[in-house]
Amino acid sequence: MARLGLLGGTFNPPHMAHLVCAQEAYVQLGLDRVLLVPAGVPPHKEVEGDPGVAHRLAMCEAAVAGDDRLGVSRADVERTGPAYTVELLRALRAAAPDDELTFVVGGDMAASLPAWREPEAVLALARLAVAEREGVRRGDIAERLAGLSDEDALERVVFFDMPRLDISSSLLRRRAAAGISLRYLVPDPVADYIRQQGLYTARLSSSASA
Repeated sequence: MARLGLLGGTFNPPHMAHLVCAQEAYVQLGLDRVLLVPAGVPPHKEVEGDPGVAHRLAMCEAAVAGDDRLGVSRADVERTGPAYTVELLRALRAAAPDDELTFVVGGDMAASLPAWREPEAVLALARLAVAEREGVRRGDIAERLAGLSDEDALERVVFFDMPRLDISSSLLRRRAAAGISLRYLVPDPVADYIRQQGLYTARLSSSASA
């Protein structure tokens, strides 16, 4: 049995805040490993400036290379249809029934859990680990989740501390498009990959939309 943390996202591109979140979940929650889970087809919105799922997957693999605590799951990108969390967790549970799953989210995502597809099923399949940052209060999140029909759902929600790092993927895409360095904002292998592949440039964006 493995205690696996799952950090989902578009990772467009993955950056240092993603890795710090994964590390803190690993350390504070006693996990055996934390996997980045890049979304194949996000259910609620298009991936802005998407270079393609193959590039996003490759960047995730570059981001965690050399750190045995972290890894990448292809479970979502290899599925067809929208990337609903409950379907991802069911697929992972079917593949490894004995693993203990912890789904890692930020406070804003945790507060929106009642609007997810089958939220009670999500909490039955995995713990929900909430990255607690300044401005996100446990009481507010608990109040939002109190409306779930399963009264024991809150027992499956845990919190861990997360340093506040204001790095956004949209900012990084703009910097890359403008030719501004991404050093210290993304791991060096990710910056190298973006530069070598010419990702997020005006030329690539225009050809992708053509």
